Amino acid sequence: MLRRKSAEDRKTEIIAAVLDLSDRIGPDRLTTNDIAQEVGVTQAAIFRHFPTKAELWTAVGDAIADRLEVAWQQAMDGNASPMTRLRALIAAQLQQIAETPALPAILHSRELNVDNAALRDRFRGVLMQYQAHLVAHLQAMAEAGMMGAGVQPKDAAVLLTSLVQGIAIRWSLGSRSFDIVPEGMRLLEVQLVLFACKEG
Repeated sequence: MLRRKSAEDRKTEIIAAVLDLSDRIGPDRLTTNDIAQEVGVTQAAIFRHFPTKAELWTAVGDAIADRLEVAWQQAMDGNASPMTRLRALIAAQLQQIAETPALPAILHSRELNVDNAALRDRFRGVLMQYQAHLVAHLQAMAEAGMMGAGVQPKDAAVLLTSLVQGIAIRWSLGSRSFDIVPEGMRLLEVQLVLFACKEG
């Protein structure tokens, strides 16, 4: 006799299905019927765990945010110098995108930007946290003389965030024809060289 799944196990399964389906058919086209079929339950069962679609998306956002925060912390804990921590943070972000390919689509979906303020605010807060980590390490690099005098850590952090986002979009549009992590790290090294250039 099969053991009935706990509520938490079922919620985890539903969230995983949302992430998988968001990658395959897009977050804006995703319906609760699609999710129910993927999980092998009725639509009513989905709504027992998540009374509204907005609550389901908020749970998905929380799961993504938790994964990102854990990955960032591991990246910082495992490295000593500001530059190695910076590299590890960028690598961790790229790896999370590789492991959750739907992430760029979710971040730029109508569901996020218009229909679900809680989800939008959750991601905004998480991205601000990531930016703060980058700024802190770039500031430490600047104080150690590893950055050009004209490079402001906050501006540099924006450029690095844009680098990650740009690669993610190119990777998605290019049918993932290249390995996103090494490509991103290659371009990061180019950017770090430019950051270190001295005036004149």
